[in-house]
Amino acid sequence: MRVTLKRRKVVVVGGGITGLTAAFYLQQEAKLKNLPIDVVLIEASLRLGGKIQTLRKDGFIIERGPESFFDQCGSVRHLASDLGMEHEIVQHNIGQTYVAVSGDLYPIPSNLLFGGSPEVSSFLTTGLISLSGKIRAAGDLLLPRSPEMDDEPIGDFFRRRFGKEVVENLVEPLLAGTFAGDIDHLSIQSMFPQFYQLEKKHRSLLLGLKKSNVGMYSSVVGKPAFYETFRNGLETLVEALEAELKPSKILKGVKVEGIEKLADDSMRIHLNNIEPIQADAIIMTTPFNAAKTAFKAYDLMQDIPNMNYATIATVTMAFKQNQIEKYKDAMNFFVSRNSDFTITSCTISNRKWDNVAPEGYDLLRVYIGRVGDEAIVELSDSEIEKTVRKDLEHALGLYETPLFTVVTRWKQSMPQYTVGHEKRLKSMRQEMRKMFPQVQLVGSSYDGISVPDCVEQGKSAAKKMIDYLFELGVV
Repeated sequence: MRVTLKRRKVVVVGGGITGLTAAFYLQQEAKLKNLPIDVVLIEASLRLGGKIQTLRKDGFIIERGPESFFDQCGSVRHLASDLGMEHEIVQHNIGQTYVAVSGDLYPIPSNLLFGGSPEVSSFLTTGLISLSGKIRAAGDLLLPRSPEMDDEPIGDFFRRRFGKEVVENLVEPLLAGTFAGDIDHLSIQSMFPQFYQLEKKHRSLLLGLKKSNVGMYSSVVGKPAFYETFRNGLETLVEALEAELKPSKILKGVKVEGIEKLADDSMRIHLNNIEPIQADAIIMTTPFNAAKTAFKAYDLMQDIPNMNYATIATVTMAFKQNQIEKYKDAMNFFVSRNSDFTITSCTISNRKWDNVAPEGYDLLRVYIGRVGDEAIVELSDSEIEKTVRKDLEHALGLYETPLFTVVTRWKQSMPQYTVGHEKRLKSMRQEMRKMFPQVQLVGSSYDGISVPDCVEQGKSAAKKMIDYLFELGVV
């Protein structure tokens, strides 16, 4: 006997890459399995994509937010394939990376970033580290495994293995320039579990790195990492996802103010400027603090402290080519706190990508601001430009006036996975399953902040929600 399935409404809260992916795969699964689902996407701002924003200007492709992704698990590539746009993906060029310490730039081996090279010993030959620092770092080869513990700060982990100087001149600049985080509070288990596992398996982290070909930006043991993006900018992915969703099912400029559980286990979503919406299931992709507020009436998640978010700005400048006088092989550089610079990293984007600038021009992308140094982001655009230009003069010998400058501020935008994040996450989800089994919490606040992490979370949430609504007896 054929069973008629009850029509279900799933509301996705948050229109960043996680929410867009979740909505897309809910729609795809419904089509594939002929399931009666209505999908509604709610976004508080007037545009979709969250931090993914691409400005296309006079032949330049300017990324205001993330510029690329490491897709070692293939989640973005699979999504692009499902959207029919895999051919639009491009890979970065190979170039030299530097770290700025005091007033100078020092090259670092690419294998330390991306893996894929058996010569981890090159770490010990760099001028970035003093002789005493190298001797201390080599001590990792003799040190015993660390005692078993639930979690610890990234800084403590690397200092124990390599010493203070390596952390200050290499580990912290790379992380601050990428995650804008404080390594004395960020969790090794949540941010870099691959290093924790390498130490457990090999005892020596250096030996583990050499045997497994893992770099600072590698998350899969034995597999080198590569930057990727889309030919016409990262927002191409957002545009393709939005085009696949029904316009009538996307609510922009609408903020969720609270969620109410009804007697039949459905939910009423209270909104700031329109009538409430009733839903059978919700996928929450908002930042943790916003999700916590939505469930405040039920005292849910209230015992978990608010998550910290770093404030940063991206500054993009265009110049005529051949005006960089120093480090002409540099593709990018990161900045140690033990330096004379205010910026935290700089990428010469047209050396990294072939598609971002017209011929004859350089496009530089700079990060400014980090945990403990947020005030710089509050300056005016002209003051930020002046500060960045001073650093570029010092670092690269770039004295010319930029053709244009684009400043984009990201206030409270970079989630900080502090020590104990995994434990808090497990407890919170157990509590949520008991009270709201028809709600899933996913996004950059939870299981990874990168674009591939968010895509994977969105896709997984969509499939789990389908299973919950139609394959586990809730019909």
